[in-house]
Order: sequence, then structure tokens, then C-alpha cells
Amino acid sequence: MSPYRNRVTPTGEIVAIPLRGAWTGNRGRLHEGEEVVRFHGGNLWITCALEFRGRHHELWRPGRYTFLFFHDEAVAFAAGHRPCAECRWAAYKQYQTAWASEAGAAQPSAGEMNRALHAERLYPRTHRRRLHEAAWSSLPDGAFAVVEGRPAVVLGDHLSVWGSAGYGERLVRPRRGTATVLTPPSTLAVLRAGYPVQVDAGAL
Repeated sequence: MSPYRNRVTPTGEIVAIPLRGAWTGNRGRLHEGEEVVRFHGGNLWITCALEFRGRHHELWRPGRYTFLFFHDEAVAFAAGHRPCAECRWAAYKQYQTAWASEAGAAQPSAGEMNRALHAERLYPRTHRRRLHEAAWSSLPDGAFAVVEGRPAVVLGDHLSVWGSAGYGERLVRPRRGTATVLTPPSTLAVLRAGYPVQVDAGAL
């Protein structure tokens, strides 16, 4: 059976690839039947646990949100998602606290984070992805940058290139210069503040 088109890449695209996901999540109702027909349904883009309190839901339920799947949390963050406040409460609170710590402000509400992330991941009134510039030296582990047109995750002194089969080629992390970054700036700040992002072992 061919894979469904419900896997998310670090660029935020929704694709049909066989790569399994460590996380599920959603960005609203995107499907008609078993086909994805829209890019997002609002500014609530979350990453959820594959299992939660024994609940079981069928894919492609009429009138309900579309289940999406992410290879690891670093991919989900690069795509612009954040932890769910229900099934991932502890991770959500860590993310929220790290956001506030780095900003030196009060903890933001879920709505405030959603609006900030939405402005950082897409150009207004389009589905066109926003990229951001940052010094290579400033990027925390778990951040994604674009290298020679390919998404790659930062891990210490190396980069692991992501593709449809997962992580593959390893590259030396540049010591100087500017990176073109996929991970939204607010999530970069969360990672810098110490949020323990999950990265698939294939990247290590």
C-alpha cells in the first residue's frame, strides 16, 4: 500500500513518503476524503504524542483535524509546530517556560505563541515559507538550516542532512558566516534556553 500524504518535512511540506514518525500532530482540518487539499487551517500547529490515555482515532475523519506525522521533534519544530498542551503537557510547559526565559518576559499564552510562530513560518496571506538568517555560531543543537538546498539539523560540530528516508550525509558545521535557518526564531530561542528537543538517533 502506498503511504498516505500526511508526513511533514522540515520545510513544512506535507508529503507521501514511507518514513515513520516519532510524533503526530496537526494544523487543523486539511483533508477531503483521504486527500490533503489545504496547507493549514489556522495558526494552531501542534506536535502530539502517538499514544495518549489509550485513545484511538481513525485517520481522515470527516470534519475533524488531519493527523500529520513527524520523523522527530526537531523536524516538527523546523516545520513550525510546537508541543501540544494536552497530550504533551510537560513538554508544553518546558517550551513555554524556555520561551519566557529567553525573552525575559512573562510566560506567553498558547495563543500568543501561535500568533508569533505563524508570523515567523509563513509570509502573510500566503503558504510561502519564511526563512531566517542567523550566524552559524548562534545555532543550538536541534535547529534546522538549509545547506546546498537541503535541510540539515545542527548537532555539535556537524550537520546531518535530512531526506525522505531520514538522516543521511553528515557535513562539517561551518564555524563562521551566516546560515539560512528553517526553525522559527522563537523556537530557536527555546532551544537556546535548554529545551531538550528529541532528535532521531540516525542524525547523531
